[in-house]
Amino acid sequence: MKKFLLGAAGAALAVISMVAISDPTAATKTDWFVDETKLPFDARAGATAYWGVRSGAGYRMEVPANWNGDLVLYAHGYRGTGLELTVDNPVIRDYLLSHGYAWAASSYRANGYVPGVGAKDTHALIGEFRGRVGNPDRVFITGHSMGGHVTGVAIEQWPRAFAGAVPMCGVMADTELFDYFQDTYLLAEHFAGNTPSIPMPDDYYSSGSHFATFTTLGYFGPSLSPGGEDYKDAIEQLTGGDRPTFDQGFRGEVGAFFPFFFQAAGTGEERSNIDTVYQLDGNPAVSSEEVALNESIPRVDATPRTRHPNGLGRFPGSENDSPRINGTFSVPVVSMHTLGELFVPFHMEQIYARRAAAKGNDDLLVVRAIRDTRHCGFTLTEQIDAFADMVTWVDTGVRPDGDDVLDPVAVADPDFGCAFTSVDRPDIDRCP
Repeated sequence: MKKFLLGAAGAALAVISMVAISDPTAATKTDWFVDETKLPFDARAGATAYWGVRSGAGYRMEVPANWNGDLVLYAHGYRGTGLELTVDNPVIRDYLLSHGYAWAASSYRANGYVPGVGAKDTHALIGEFRGRVGNPDRVFITGHSMGGHVTGVAIEQWPRAFAGAVPMCGVMADTELFDYFQDTYLLAEHFAGNTPSIPMPDDYYSSGSHFATFTTLGYFGPSLSPGGEDYKDAIEQLTGGDRPTFDQGFRGEVGAFFPFFFQAAGTGEERSNIDTVYQLDGNPAVSSEEVALNESIPRVDATPRTRHPNGLGRFPGSENDSPRINGTFSVPVVSMHTLGELFVPFHMEQIYARRAAAKGNDDLLVVRAIRDTRHCGFTLTEQIDAFADMVTWVDTGVRPDGDDVLDPVAVADPDFGCAFTSVDRPDIDRCP
């Protein structure tokens, strides 16, 4: 089946640091470790803090004195490939505690891109919490970036465990993200007048080839070359289609796309563009120029050992450490994404919405677009609002408002994303 990938893009990355993801799965390491001296933390006034190690993963928990009986699990994002395993407290920690929620978070037992492992270790916290605190009435789950992937996997693998979810800036289209990383390389070389090498040369970055390519595209000058303009258009259509904030995300004042490209672009045996239809504008009809583009781009298919119908996987002892998100969830989900970022682009939400609709679950999904160019560049208010609206949905059965991310006319509207953006960002058109 052809996959028509229509627009989104990005800029400087914040909240979650951007580290090269040349291999989306974990390395075969057995010496990951938790520094247990770093697990203790100071509880907020009136709350009780817990910490420890479970099955090789560190964890933290916090329960307020006025606990309302609900537990919120927090899933962290990509950590890179270092050996030390660390825990993040949720960004909305103070909100949760002040409203009576307990929370728990895991380090996971491995680093690398391991959302399947993260989902297992995060779900395991429910049992740990029961043993140390008691049975929660309801369990909610939320997470950033790869933690969004963890969230999406968890609510599908353990549908009875969770009452609702809030994935944020998540990799909600799993393997499609890594296909996109490969596309950025193939298209850049093509529009610079080069023939992309498959696989990408090992010294592509160290030799400065990437810098030479972007110089040819005019990226560092006052204006893009004709090839650079085509490249920009192709990236826009790949990542979500015509939309506000894309231009600022692609270049901005200092250039936002190139730093991402330097970190993550490249080929890989788990990546494929066999069915991708590259486009240069929002018209779904394929023009003669687009036909020529699609005929000239090298086609690369993933190897069976690294790409399965259910995802990616090479983690020791697991055939599938990066499971596919199928849209088969059965609880209310409020998912949130910035419009202008390019690291984990906006089209992740569009693919997630299509998968949910294909399973008849579109009534359980609300997606909110935020006008920002950073990865996970949300304000605290935006994150709290998403969580609070999800809980109200669970409590009342009344579905909150969201954005129509599958309507290209709505997405292209200059005011798209204004409904849930709490403050105007610098260098982005102000909302009315």
